[in-house]
Amino acid sequence: MHIPDGFLDTKTLISTAVVSAGAVGYGIKKANEKLGEKQVPLLGLAAAFIFAAQMLNFPVAGGTSGHFLGAILAAVLLGPWMSCLIMTVVLVIQCLGFADGGLTALGANVFNMGVIGSIVCYYIFVAIKNILPKSKVGFLSAVGVASWLSVVLASSACAVELAISGTSPLNVALPAMVGVHMLIGIGEAIITVVVVSVVLGTRPDLVSTYNLADTPVGGASHAVK
Repeated sequence: MHIPDGFLDTKTLISTAVVSAGAVGYGIKKANEKLGEKQVPLLGLAAAFIFAAQMLNFPVAGGTSGHFLGAILAAVLLGPWMSCLIMTVVLVIQCLGFADGGLTALGANVFNMGVIGSIVCYYIFVAIKNILPKSKVGFLSAVGVASWLSVVLASSACAVELAISGTSPLNVALPAMVGVHMLIGIGEAIITVVVVSVVLGTRPDLVSTYNLADTPVGGASHAVK
Protein backbone atom coordinates (compact mmCIF):
# COMPACT_ATOMS: atom_id res chain seq x y z
CA MET A 1 0.00 0.00 0.00
CA HIS A 2 3.06 2.27 0.28
CA ILE A 3 3.18 4.18 -3.00
CA PRO A 4 6.71 4.68 -4.41
CA ASP A 5 7.99 7.77 -6.21
CA GLY A 6 6.94 8.17 -9.83
CA PHE A 7 3.57 6.43 -9.59
CA LEU A 8 1.35 9.49 -9.08
CA ASP A 9 0.96 12.60 -11.20
CA THR A 10 1.55 16.12 -9.93
CA LYS A 11 -2.08 17.06 -9.26
CA THR A 12 -2.63 13.93 -7.18
CA LEU A 13 0.60 14.43 -5.25
CA ILE A 14 -0.25 18.05 -4.47
CA SER A 15 -3.91 17.53 -3.57
CA THR A 16 -3.24 14.61 -1.21
CA ALA A 17 -0.28 16.44 0.33
CA VAL A 18 -2.41 19.52 1.04
CA VAL A 19 -5.16 17.48 2.72
CA SER A 20 -2.60 15.48 4.70
CA ALA A 21 -0.76 18.61 5.83
CA GLY A 22 -4.04 20.12 7.02
CA ALA A 23 -4.94 16.97 8.96
CA VAL A 24 -1.50 16.75 10.55
CA GLY A 25 -1.54 20.44 11.46
CA TYR A 26 -4.94 20.11 13.10
CA GLY A 27 -3.77 16.95 14.85
CA ILE A 28 -0.80 18.81 16.33
CA LYS A 29 -3.16 21.53 17.55
CA LYS A 30 -5.42 18.93 19.20
CA ALA A 31 -2.41 17.22 20.75
CA ASN A 32 -1.23 20.47 22.32
CA GLU A 33 -4.71 21.06 23.72
CA LYS A 34 -5.64 17.64 25.03
CA LEU A 35 -2.62 15.43 25.65
CA GLY A 36 -2.12 14.78 29.35
CA GLU A 37 0.57 12.99 31.33
CA LYS A 38 -1.14 9.66 30.72
CA GLN A 39 -1.57 10.06 26.97
CA VAL A 40 1.96 11.18 26.06
CA PRO A 41 3.67 7.87 26.98
CA LEU A 42 0.80 5.96 25.37
CA LEU A 43 1.28 7.97 22.18
CA GLY A 44 4.93 6.94 22.03
CA LEU A 45 4.19 3.32 22.87
CA ALA A 46 1.47 3.10 20.24
CA ALA A 47 3.77 4.57 17.60
CA ALA A 48 6.58 2.16 18.52
CA PHE A 49 4.24 -0.85 18.49
CA ILE A 50 2.70 0.07 15.12
CA PHE A 51 6.12 0.74 13.59
CA ALA A 52 7.43 -2.63 14.79
CA ALA A 53 4.26 -4.47 13.75
CA GLN A 54 4.36 -2.97 10.26
CA MET A 55 7.84 -4.42 9.75
CA LEU A 56 6.42 -7.94 10.05
CA ASN A 57 4.76 -9.26 6.89
CA PHE A 58 2.37 -12.21 6.74
CA PRO A 59 1.62 -14.24 3.59
CA VAL A 60 -1.60 -13.78 1.65
CA ALA A 61 -2.90 -15.49 -1.49
CA GLY A 62 -0.90 -15.62 -4.71
CA GLY A 63 2.51 -15.10 -3.17
CA THR A 64 1.67 -11.63 -1.88
CA SER A 65 2.08 -10.45 1.68
CA GLY A 66 0.55 -7.87 3.93
CA HIS A 67 1.38 -6.09 7.16
CA PHE A 68 -0.43 -4.59 10.11
CA LEU A 69 -1.72 -1.04 9.56
CA GLY A 70 -2.65 -0.05 13.12
CA ALA A 71 -4.66 3.07 12.34
CA ILE A 72 -7.83 1.98 14.15
CA LEU A 73 -5.86 0.57 17.07
CA ALA A 74 -4.31 4.00 17.66
CA ALA A 75 -7.64 5.76 17.04
CA VAL A 76 -9.48 3.57 19.55
CA LEU A 77 -6.83 4.21 22.20
CA LEU A 78 -6.14 7.89 21.58
CA GLY A 79 -8.69 9.29 19.17
CA PRO A 80 -8.57 9.90 15.40
CA TRP A 81 -6.30 12.94 15.30
CA MET A 82 -3.62 11.38 17.50
CA SER A 83 -3.85 8.27 15.33
CA CYS A 84 -3.23 10.37 12.22
CA LEU A 85 -0.15 11.87 13.86
CA ILE A 86 1.14 8.41 14.81
CA MET A 87 0.63 7.10 11.28
CA THR A 88 2.42 10.14 9.88
CA VAL A 89 5.44 9.63 12.15
CA VAL A 90 5.60 5.93 11.25
CA LEU A 91 5.31 6.65 7.51
CA VAL A 92 8.01 9.36 7.65
CA ILE A 93 10.43 7.00 9.42
CA GLN A 94 9.67 4.20 6.99
CA CYS A 95 10.13 6.51 4.02
CA LEU A 96 13.37 8.18 5.13
CA GLY A 97 14.94 5.26 6.97
CA PHE A 98 13.81 2.23 5.01
CA ALA A 99 12.80 3.62 1.57
CA ASP A 100 9.33 2.17 2.14
CA GLY A 101 7.14 4.54 0.14
CA GLY A 102 8.41 7.45 -1.92
CA LEU A 103 9.26 10.86 -0.51
CA THR A 104 7.19 12.67 -3.16
CA ALA A 105 4.31 10.29 -2.42
CA LEU A 106 4.49 10.79 1.34
CA GLY A 107 1.44 13.06 1.32
CA ALA A 108 -0.57 10.44 -0.56
CA ASN A 109 0.52 7.67 1.80
CA VAL A 110 -0.40 9.79 4.83
CA PHE A 111 -3.74 10.57 3.18
CA ASN A 112 -4.50 6.88 2.57
CA MET A 113 -3.33 5.44 5.86
CA GLY A 114 -3.62 8.46 8.17
CA VAL A 115 -6.56 10.51 6.95
CA ILE A 116 -8.70 7.66 5.61
CA GLY A 117 -7.34 4.80 7.74
CA SER A 118 -7.40 6.79 10.99
CA ILE A 119 -9.85 9.68 10.78
CA VAL A 120 -12.51 8.54 8.31
CA CYS A 121 -12.58 4.98 9.60
CA TYR A 122 -12.68 6.18 13.20
CA TYR A 123 -16.01 7.89 12.58
CA ILE A 124 -17.22 4.75 10.85
CA PHE A 125 -16.19 2.89 14.02
CA VAL A 126 -18.21 5.35 16.14
CA ALA A 127 -21.27 4.86 13.92
CA ILE A 128 -20.99 1.06 14.14
CA LYS A 129 -20.45 1.21 17.91
CA ASN A 130 -23.58 3.29 18.32
CA ILE A 131 -25.64 0.75 16.35
CA LEU A 132 -24.39 -2.36 18.13
CA PRO A 133 -25.38 -3.37 21.68
CA LYS A 134 -23.70 -1.39 24.47
CA SER A 135 -21.46 -4.20 25.64
CA LYS A 136 -17.83 -5.23 25.49
CA VAL A 137 -18.64 -7.68 22.70
CA GLY A 138 -20.42 -4.94 20.75
CA PHE A 139 -17.49 -2.58 21.27
CA LEU A 140 -14.91 -5.13 20.12
CA SER A 141 -17.10 -6.07 17.15
CA ALA A 142 -17.11 -2.42 16.08
CA VAL A 143 -13.32 -2.34 16.49
CA GLY A 144 -12.95 -5.44 14.31
CA VAL A 145 -15.20 -4.20 11.51
CA ALA A 146 -13.62 -0.74 11.46
CA SER A 147 -10.12 -2.26 11.43
CA TRP A 148 -11.00 -4.39 8.43
CA LEU A 149 -12.55 -1.40 6.67
CA SER A 150 -9.51 0.78 7.37
CA VAL A 151 -7.33 -1.54 5.30
CA VAL A 152 -9.90 -1.96 2.51
CA LEU A 153 -10.71 1.76 2.20
CA ALA A 154 -7.06 2.84 2.36
CA SER A 155 -6.18 0.38 -0.42
CA SER A 156 -9.19 1.57 -2.43
CA ALA A 157 -7.96 5.16 -2.17
CA CYS A 158 -4.55 4.03 -3.35
CA ALA A 159 -6.11 2.34 -6.39
CA VAL A 160 -8.16 5.45 -7.23
CA GLU A 161 -5.04 7.63 -7.01
CA LEU A 162 -3.14 5.32 -9.34
CA ALA A 163 -6.04 5.40 -11.79
CA ILE A 164 -6.36 9.20 -11.68
CA SER A 165 -2.63 9.46 -12.33
CA GLY A 166 -2.87 7.18 -15.34
CA THR A 167 -0.60 4.57 -13.79
CA SER A 168 -3.15 1.77 -13.86
CA PRO A 169 -6.80 1.64 -15.02
CA LEU A 170 -9.31 1.63 -12.18
CA ASN A 171 -10.88 -1.63 -13.38
CA VAL A 172 -7.47 -3.25 -12.97
CA ALA A 173 -6.08 -1.46 -9.90
CA LEU A 174 -9.20 -1.51 -7.73
CA PRO A 175 -9.98 -5.26 -7.86
CA ALA A 176 -6.30 -6.13 -7.47
CA MET A 177 -5.76 -3.86 -4.47
CA VAL A 178 -9.07 -4.46 -2.72
CA GLY A 179 -9.09 -8.22 -3.34
CA VAL A 180 -5.77 -8.73 -1.58
CA HIS A 181 -6.43 -6.21 1.17
CA MET A 182 -9.78 -7.75 2.04
CA LEU A 183 -7.72 -10.76 3.17
CA ILE A 184 -5.07 -8.61 4.83
CA GLY A 185 -7.87 -6.79 6.66
CA ILE A 186 -8.89 -10.01 8.39
CA GLY A 187 -5.47 -10.22 10.01
CA GLU A 188 -5.69 -6.52 10.86
CA ALA A 189 -9.04 -7.01 12.57
CA ILE A 190 -7.87 -10.01 14.58
CA ILE A 191 -4.69 -8.29 15.81
CA THR A 192 -6.51 -5.06 16.68
CA VAL A 193 -9.30 -6.80 18.57
CA VAL A 194 -6.83 -8.93 20.53
CA VAL A 195 -4.68 -5.94 21.52
CA VAL A 196 -7.68 -3.78 22.49
CA SER A 197 -9.19 -6.68 24.43
CA VAL A 198 -5.96 -7.16 26.38
CA VAL A 199 -5.75 -3.44 27.19
CA LEU A 200 -9.41 -3.44 28.28
CA GLY A 201 -8.70 -6.37 30.56
CA THR A 202 -5.78 -4.67 32.26
CA ARG A 203 -6.10 -0.89 31.87
CA PRO A 204 -9.53 0.06 30.52
CA ASP A 205 -8.87 3.68 31.45
CA LEU A 206 -6.34 3.83 28.60
CA VAL A 207 -9.02 3.13 25.97
CA SER A 208 -10.53 6.59 25.56
CA THR A 209 -13.37 5.38 23.33
CA TYR A 210 -14.59 2.62 25.65
CA ASN A 211 -17.69 4.05 27.20
CA LEU A 212 -20.83 1.99 26.92
CA ALA A 213 -22.98 5.01 27.67
CA ASP A 214 -23.49 7.74 25.10
CA THR A 215 -20.05 9.00 24.08
CA PRO A 216 -19.02 12.13 22.24
CA VAL A 217 -17.98 11.52 18.66
CA GLY A 218 -14.53 12.90 19.37
CA GLY A 219 -13.70 9.94 21.62
CA ALA A 220 -12.71 12.06 24.61
CA SER A 221 -14.92 10.34 27.12
CA HIS A 222 -13.70 8.59 30.24
CA ALA A 223 -13.43 4.83 30.21
CA VAL A 224 -15.73 2.64 32.27
CA LYS A 225 -14.48 -0.39 34.13
